[in-house]
Amino acid sequence: MTEKLKALVEAAKRVRMSPQDKEEQRRSFAFGNTKIENDLITRETIDRQAEVLKAENAE
Repeated sequence: MTEKLKALVEAAKRVRMSPQDKEEQRRSFAFGNTKIENDLITRETIDRQAEVLKAENAE
């Protein structure tokens, strides 16, 4: 690993994501992974389902 890469990894370890950042990252991850398997998946599909799951967990 180069020194520059090591420095970037160390800097990344100190990043603290807000709950909103984490949610956006989670949705992006879900979209990226499901889109590989199904071209019908859209970001809107992911957002709708995430909202359904959020509502279910709030109950």
